[in-house]
Amino acid sequence: MLILASRSPRRQDLLRAAGIQFRVVVPELRSEPPQAARGRAADLARRAALAKAQSVARRERGTVLGADTIVVCDGDVMGKPRDADHARSMLLRLSGRWHSVYTGIALISGARRLVGYERTKVALQPLSKDQIGCYLSTGEPMDKAGAYAIQGRGAALIRAIRGCYTNVVGLPLPKLIEMLHEFEACGASRGGAGRGAH
Repeated sequence: MLILASRSPRRQDLLRAAGIQFRVVVPELRSEPPQAARGRAADLARRAALAKAQSVARRERGTVLGADTIVVCDGDVMGKPRDADHARSMLLRLSGRWHSVYTGIALISGARRLVGYERTKVALQPLSKDQIGCYLSTGEPMDKAGAYAIQGRGAALIRAIRGCYTNVVGLPLPKLIEMLHEFEACGASRGGAGRGAH
C-alpha cells in the first residue's frame, strides 16, 4: 500500500479516484518546503516533494509518495498565500494572464528513489476587484498555491488550460502512474536506485 506524505484532501481524493490504495502519514518538516528559494521551478517542486517523502520514509517502511505544487508567473514562485491580502495580490497578478503550475513527485522505498515533475499552463480570466473580493470571501484561496482551486469555485476564474488538469489540482495522475510503473519495474529487475524522471 502506498504511503502518502501529505495531508492534502485534494491529493487523497485524486488517489481514491484512480483506485490507488494508500494511507496518510503527515511529514514532519520544521519549515515549509523551499518554494521561495532561487532556482528552476521544476527543481524547486522536485526538492520540496523529495523533502516531504524523506521525512516520512525515515519513520515508515514501504513506498512513500511526496508531492508539492507551486505556481510560477514571470519566473516568480507563488506558494500558498500568507493571508487574504497576499491572496488578493496573487490573483491580481494572475488576472488575465498565463502562468505555469508545477507539481513535483517523489517516490522512496528503502534506498530506491524516483523524482519527477509535471507542468501545466493555465490562463485566468481578467478579474475585477469585486470578483476577487467575492472569491476571497469564500475562504477557498487560502490553502491553495496561487490562491485558487481549479476543482472548486475557482473553476469559474479559468479561461484556458494546456496540459494535465489533475496537475493543477495537486497531483498529476498520468505522470504518477507512469512513475509507479517505472519504480516497481526497477525494484523487480534491479533492486537498485531508480533514475530521475523528467
